[in-house]
Amino acid sequence: MHDFKYVNGRLHCEGVAIEGLVRRHGSPLYVYSQSTLVHHFQSLHQALEPLDHLVCYAAKANSNLGVLGVLAGEGSGFDIVSQGELRRIIAAGGDPSKCVFAGVGKSEEEIAYALEQGIYSFNVESEPELLRINRVAARLKRRAPVAVRINPNVDAHTHSKITTGTYENKFGVAFELVEQVYARAARLKNIWLRGVQMHIGSQLTEVKPFELAVAKVLPLVVRLKENHGLEFFSIGGGIGIVYDPSLASGTAQWWKSPAARKLLTPASYAQKLVPLLQPLGLRILVEPGRFIVGNAGILVTRVEYVKQTGRKRFVIVDAAMNDLIRPAFYDAYHEIVPLRRKVGKLVKSDVVGPICESGDYFCKDRPLPGFVEGDLLALMSAGAYGSVMGSNYNSRPFPVEILVNGRKHAVVRERQPIDSIWALEKKAVWQK
Repeated sequence: MHDFKYVNGRLHCEGVAIEGLVRRHGSPLYVYSQSTLVHHFQSLHQALEPLDHLVCYAAKANSNLGVLGVLAGEGSGFDIVSQGELRRIIAAGGDPSKCVFAGVGKSEEEIAYALEQGIYSFNVESEPELLRINRVAARLKRRAPVAVRINPNVDAHTHSKITTGTYENKFGVAFELVEQVYARAARLKNIWLRGVQMHIGSQLTEVKPFELAVAKVLPLVVRLKENHGLEFFSIGGGIGIVYDPSLASGTAQWWKSPAARKLLTPASYAQKLVPLLQPLGLRILVEPGRFIVGNAGILVTRVEYVKQTGRKRFVIVDAAMNDLIRPAFYDAYHEIVPLRRKVGKLVKSDVVGPICESGDYFCKDRPLPGFVEGDLLALMSAGAYGSVMGSNYNSRPFPVEILVNGRKHAVVRERQPIDSIWALEKKAVWQK
């Protein structure tokens, strides 16, 4: 579901015409739909109602304060991977006691800060990390709540750069070693074994990998609960979204199509997993990111030039890989649509940015409307891993970000002034 649709031939976000936002704030710009954020959060929350549960939004997907603030207002917990993300969540009004801290490389400073803020749990990725947390907690005279992350060695059959649940990945403790790790952790005076965690990967569009992974670890979780008095089981995130234009057709009703009925939804996810999890008697945590915010955002860009080189047609736009790196990094697909509907023959085109890299492209040889200089385009499904993965490569400033709520909009990130890019740099002053 998303709330981007054409009204009288012009693309709107909820009740706001996006062209008007470009006239007022320039391009490129990100636009986020609050109603979409809320709908996705609530649909998952309600699907899991039979369980004692907590939805922990994965802040790495989009950590804009405006987005975090909306979800905090809905009662969301948060999955974080750095001190910076925890500080952002607190600044946005989120509750640290609903935060779980993941990631394989937590520093002593980050661990201490998270303990002082009273987070819900650390998702522990290794035994050396467990020992470090124990040392830091002892120094602070605290007991650190932890959940060891199980690597179930289940292949989610997703992109190689976003799979996390096999022994080829850097995440978690091998399934066969987990009980030994818990037994040793139970002897650490400043560790509170509060739960257990797993996560097998991102952008999963079928429920089967989740079902297989949960079924595999359940007997282990039961034993850990009995032996260590655990309170919760986190099954991670990974619910995928629609990028395919045959489904995301630019209307607000795409999810009613026959093809969409086969997709993984909160209802189909819960239908398979709730019966497995309910007998545990544990609180269940889920850690979605892309599912909540992916289809809630778009990147808007303007056509600067159209260039014909032999058989190739290049549509050169003012957004670039520094604004949205997913196509360059993952060969990811984003639907590209005009802000004003166009009729006529489709033309095979490459949509490319101005950065001096051949990898700076958004699509290649894709049949698109006959875009001309000055046209405005929207790259759909850009709410997750878009702006948050941005950079200042080629000394390009970060774009403005807009949050829409009904017929109102708010600037939730100002366009970065160019000279602020090097504000913390200085010419060398040599010291002896």
